[in-house]
Amino acid sequence: MSKIKLFESQKVRTYWDTEQEKWYFAIVDIVSVLTESVKPRDYWYRLKKREKEAGIDLSTNCRQLKMQSTDGKQYNTECADTETLLRIIQSIPSPRAEPFKRWLAKVGYERLEEIENPELASKRTREIYKAKGYSDIWIEKRMRGIAIRDELTGEWKKRGIKEGLEYAILTAEISKATFGLTPSQYKEYKGLKRQNLRDHMTDLELIFSMLGEASTTKVAKAKNAQGFIENKKAAKIGGKIAGNARKELEKESGENIISEDNYLPENKQKKIDK
Repeated sequence: MSKIKLFESQKVRTYWDTEQEKWYFAIVDIVSVLTESVKPRDYWYRLKKREKEAGIDLSTNCRQLKMQSTDGKQYNTECADTETLLRIIQSIPSPRAEPFKRWLAKVGYERLEEIENPELASKRTREIYKAKGYSDIWIEKRMRGIAIRDELTGEWKKRGIKEGLEYAILTAEISKATFGLTPSQYKEYKGLKRQNLRDHMTDLELIFSMLGEASTTKVAKAKNAQGFIENKKAAKIGGKIAGNARKELEKESGENIISEDNYLPENKQKKIDK
């Protein structure tokens, strides 16, 4: 289960290992947070090399996990659990080290709470969006979209779809059929880089995203789609249903649903649902 966590407004990619019941963190994101380096990968490479010469191998117990990069694609990313990460932090001189250690402890504690009470995860997500300035109306749609997405990926998992690349391909098929754009093209259209596309969608964009994914889930169940090829067909059908509805609304309203609007800090005057 991959998620984005925030430390002082900076994103940290994380992965919850359900078998080991522990968090893994993208090391380059941690390096970026602690050093504010413009080239965290280079910093991490030099740090490993320096420490190895001193007899310390920082890569021990690190894992390669598929994580989404700034281009929207999944790449192998060097990750560490909390214990390994604390050893790495000791090798990085940074005034942020102590507050970051406290943040790590808080993330771990909150995850244990969420396992006991899943509603807490939803509540915390709402609080994060609220703190960013999103309206209650927009947040409700975003949260519903997350639930619909979870239902779809749950179906994919049951139907033999592999997480990572295959999920990304099927998602792109739904998006192309719904909006005429892949997620990466859509992000470029909105001027986004590492940001989550759906966090920068308008109300109607969110609604048609939900329709495309909910329709795909419905079609996959109705046709009992198994494996990648059959689910790819279901994704195209589900996206087409949403795409046809979008085109019909655009025809009747005379307005495009696909918007360049985003929620980047410099564009806060374009707040969603003012």
